[in-house]
Amino acid sequence: MEDPESLGFEHMGLDHRLLQAVTDLGWSRPTLIQEKAIPLALEGKDLLARARTGSGKTAAYAIPMLQLLLHRKATGPVVEQAVRALVLVPTKELARQAQSMIQQLAAYCARDIRVANVSAAEDSASQRAVLMEKPDVVVGTPSRILNHLQQDNLKLRDSMELLVVDEADLLFSFGFEEELKSLLCHLPRIYQAFLMSATFNEDVQALKELVLHNPVTLKLQESQLPGPDQLQQFQVVCETEEDKFLLLYALLKLSLIRGKSLLFVNTLERSYRLRLFLEQFSIPACVLNGELPLRSRCHIISQFNQGFYDCVIATDAEVLGPPVKGKHRGKGPKRDKASDPEAGVARGIDFHHVCAVLNFDLPPTPEAYIHRAGRTARANNPGIVLTFVLPTEQSQLGKIEELLSGDSGAPVLLPYQFHMEEIEGFRYRCRDAMRSVTKQAIREARLKEIKEELLHSEKLKTYFEDNPRDLQLLRHDLPLHPAVVKPHLGNVPDYLVPPALRGLVHPHKKRKKPLASKKAKKAKTQNPLRSFKHRGEKCRPTAAPS
Repeated sequence: MEDPESLGFEHMGLDHRLLQAVTDLGWSRPTLIQEKAIPLALEGKDLLARARTGSGKTAAYAIPMLQLLLHRKATGPVVEQAVRALVLVPTKELARQAQSMIQQLAAYCARDIRVANVSAAEDSASQRAVLMEKPDVVVGTPSRILNHLQQDNLKLRDSMELLVVDEADLLFSFGFEEELKSLLCHLPRIYQAFLMSATFNEDVQALKELVLHNPVTLKLQESQLPGPDQLQQFQVVCETEEDKFLLLYALLKLSLIRGKSLLFVNTLERSYRLRLFLEQFSIPACVLNGELPLRSRCHIISQFNQGFYDCVIATDAEVLGPPVKGKHRGKGPKRDKASDPEAGVARGIDFHHVCAVLNFDLPPTPEAYIHRAGRTARANNPGIVLTFVLPTEQSQLGKIEELLSGDSGAPVLLPYQFHMEEIEGFRYRCRDAMRSVTKQAIREARLKEIKEELLHSEKLKTYFEDNPRDLQLLRHDLPLHPAVVKPHLGNVPDYLVPPALRGLVHPHKKRKKPLASKKAKKAKTQNPLRSFKHRGEKCRPTAAPS
């Protein structure tokens, strides 16, 4: 039931074009963060807002930003086109997502408001041409924005009026501290600023001192995750690593987990091990690999959202990158070559209609659990989070439980009731599959994806035209030790299925149909081995002699 005292979009004094865009998006009422933040932002106040992932933080800053820009163009003196707003995000995917949301909200004022994303895959020359047109809003990561400022492709000192820092608690942990401090030197002394964050940690407090001026702090009285009526959270104790693989196989193959699922592990190597394991049982899954280009990762997310895949395996240790806490980094932060920290996945990326999040590996921190779980139960949709726990991880699980339960102390992670003895018949299959997923097979799988990227790369197309021998070598460089897929493992015989689940696994078991076509019947009769029928001779009475 809607709160009669809540403030609707139509009562916020918004431009009619923004209201029309909001209606097209299907937003009948603002979320709590939008209801509180938008009026304060329109009053010109600096904001420090904390709200959980999926609560509508992007629109909470995008709507007032667009309203202020439209109002200035409609009522202010006529001035030359310039960049008026800067949106900083920690990852390239979040930059793309923020740009998309801003453009959707500006759908009916696209001629007046132009938005550019400088963290996209285009080269610097292409982005320079876009920035020369002076878009009203520029979105990007601190490193890319600073690069354009230093090359004089972007000038903000005389024109910028609004600064937004989205997912502020990740910027320093991604190693952007020095870049952010350098970037601030290129900004005017007076501007309005919004800091949006899922948590208030020491990094956010430090960022607050750098960016904000007498801010209003919005620390909404809401849990960091939806309530139990929308999000069900379970934990299941697995005695061994083998039990984790066995349980995951049973959950997916017996359709106990249905719909789109995100599987989180702690390393990229584990991602490929899990994918190759599932392939043994004809369970399709894809890995969101930070080693691959941005365009490829966005394509995987798009295919998942469109339903081409039901399972995506992701990490928040290899893909997001480990936290960078060191202060001294020279000219720039040193980053892991094997992963791009601007390619973050666990937080903020908009996976559509995720039914379940499976923490195959326990999250390394309670905050990481929040970010993973925030991928499901979004926009009032239901969701499930299931966390696999080893006996040695009970202390870490306790820290997560403590953060989730808060002052109430009531358990949030309920035990998942599952009788492992009922799926013991599958254990030998899982062992067989696990043995086939060797380190060499994992390495070959990773190399195969990289080879595919090289073969289809537009940037390397000219190189391969000049060096056809290299192209042929790449095409014929076959894996030496691929994972061996055994087709029979994709079938689940009835005798292995627990009795209570047989109706779910084989709801419509097909009966053998009779041969319908005359051609098929003729082929059968012409085959002596198939048409031969043995019939015993019947005793016939002998004719009486005449």
